[in-house]
Amino acid sequence: MPALNVSEDVKSRLNMLLADAVVYHYKLHNYHWFVKGHRFEELHKKFEELYTNASQDLDEVAERVLSVGGEPLGTLAECLKISQLTEETGRPSPEEMLRNVIADLKTRHTTSMSTIEAAESEGDRGTANLLDDMNDRIEKDLWMLESSLPRE
Repeated sequence: MPALNVSEDVKSRLNMLLADAVVYHYKLHNYHWFVKGHRFEELHKKFEELYTNASQDLDEVAERVLSVGGEPLGTLAECLKISQLTEETGRPSPEEMLRNVIADLKTRHTTSMSTIEAAESEGDRGTANLLDDMNDRIEKDLWMLESSLPRE
């Protein structure tokens, strides 16, 4: 039995965050494997760092779903069905990869912020604390990636 009476809304939001983290993780692996060009070494390493963080996020969010009495999504099909992110099916340029990752991070940030608000309104500090830490990393990643884009 969970320590808190967490609403189905928060559990559902956590599963959306989980689905987004899974799709993001796979997209980053794709980019890590297929990035080419003059930024190969830099981006190959950065994408690996990002998918490693995403792996941690998805594990922690899934465990939080379990700890509050929910059931985390367990298949890729389930994740793809509810994720707000799309999987990568093409071979974008390095700059397009960066722009896609930035867009995905912004989506993940928005969703985690709304989940924090929902959790806090229920007194669920455990969920809010977990997502606060995740958000701090997302915000830093956004700043670093946006700073690496060519000026337009």
